Amino acid sequence: MRLAEAFRVAVGALRVNRLRSGLTMLGVVIGVAAVVVLVAIGTGTKQEVERQVEGLGSNLLLVFPGQTTFTAAPTLSRLSLADAEAVARVVGDRNRVTVQVTSGETVRTGTRSRFTSVLGVLETTPNVFVRDLARGSYLSRSDVDTGRRVVVLGSSVAEDLFGDRDPVGQQVTVAGVRFRVIGVLAPIGQGLGMDRDDQVHIPVTTAQRVLGTSRIDLIAVRAPNRETIRDLGDAIVAELADRHPDTEFSAVTQEEVIGVLGRILGVLTYVLAAIAGISLLVGGVGVSNIMLVSVRERVREIGLRKAVGARPRDIGVQFLIEAVLLTTVGGLIGIGLGVAASLLTAALSPVPAAITGWSMALAFGVSVAVGVVFGVVPAVRAGRLDPVVALRVD
Repeated sequence: MRLAEAFRVAVGALRVNRLRSGLTMLGVVIGVAAVVVLVAIGTGTKQEVERQVEGLGSNLLLVFPGQTTFTAAPTLSRLSLADAEAVARVVGDRNRVTVQVTSGETVRTGTRSRFTSVLGVLETTPNVFVRDLARGSYLSRSDVDTGRRVVVLGSSVAEDLFGDRDPVGQQVTVAGVRFRVIGVLAPIGQGLGMDRDDQVHIPVTTAQRVLGTSRIDLIAVRAPNRETIRDLGDAIVAELADRHPDTEFSAVTQEEVIGVLGRILGVLTYVLAAIAGISLLVGGVGVSNIMLVSVRERVREIGLRKAVGARPRDIGVQFLIEAVLLTTVGGLIGIGLGVAASLLTAALSPVPAAITGWSMALAFGVSVAVGVVFGVVPAVRAGRLDPVVALRVD
């Protein structure tokens, strides 16, 4: 039997039992669509995290006590403003260095209040992290040196506390201490799972006095270029190690942060794809089961074909083509549904989704392979039927 003839006969057999064929394909459709959607969500999340890290600023270097591994226990910070000054000397430009002291505090004005992140920073923060002002001005060197009680509000904090009113020049209390608002940061949105508009900036010296601490949690450096950032990080760590011999320090670049997070999210994406792929195997079992039923139902037809000269291979190829057609058509429908679901998810929800060609190719390839693998047993069984016995079946 020619391959074209076998294909025509297989299509005709599937059209005769349209409902059964459609239900058989359903498992494959769901499996392929699930693979495409989950891989799109995983890939979109990875790209969004990378974008947010890069949005912190270019050539960024983060210095903190402890190791960079996620399994390492947190280390109590022994960094101080004197250490930041030493780092600035290593860098050679104070404007490229800033610090952070972070605490969660309640900010109030009148009857309105909001619990938010309070960051004690240097006046150089907008130079290191990319932050623009929507109105007013940022902290000055004299504000930091004198520990002045002035504050720059994040856009969402300003909106909650003042609504449509201009906050600049108004008074707020931070951790029970009165501050004067001198500026409002421009909206920037989410970053690494945090709302970067839900924060307020005050001079680090003021933050240390209000919070009753002399520590700083983090030193951030904006390197002059990418070529020297690693050497600069090593020099900073060496300087801090000389100042604190009993403490380990780490200097992490943006590329390293992106690499670690990318690997974690990449593994998560593959795990999601593997979980979704299980439904493809379930669909393959369904295909094999239905094809075995089809063989039993068409015993007389098989016997008649063999009686007029069809070889076992011809019968086997026909049933194998039927199985592959079921999974191939199901795979194409599943890809279409998966792409549509991914686009809807990205458009109608905050969950990012990025459609990738490899996920569609993988899902389609697996669906075809499922048809071949799970169609072999029914095809072989059909090809081995004895025509004399088959013709005797009622």
